Amino acid sequence: MNEIVKKLAGLGLPGVILVILTVASGGSSAAVAATLTALGGPFGIVGGIALLGLITVAGDAVAGYGIEAILKAIYEERSKTESVTFLLNEIKDLPITEELKLKLKNQLRPENSTDAQKVEIPKVVEIVE
Repeated sequence: MNEIVKKLAGLGLPGVILVILTVASGGSSAAVAATLTALGGPFGIVGGIALLGLITVAGDAVAGYGIEAILKAIYEERSKTESVTFLLNEIKDLPITEELKLKLKNQLRPENSTDAQKVEIPKVVEIVE
């Protein structure tokens, strides 16, 4: 078992994911291949294996810079091309701490230092005849 553990540990996070896939599929290699194919989408099993590689790159980045710095950079970049309102709603649903959500929201909306939502009051136009 030590030899297998060393080889899987050498793979890093993709090794952990591969173990979870294997256990979840009951140890069937066909089920693991099917899962990798499903993860790969239109690129099939090759895409699934590439996704495991991408997970490694993302894991290394998070380990080097920290999740907060990575998420801030991602949302800062996305705010250049996407609606800030959409991004704020997306952040609200992320499985992260409330403190980190608040930091991300404040970065996108620096003029507000609280978590309060902006409320726009519609203007009432009175028609005089």
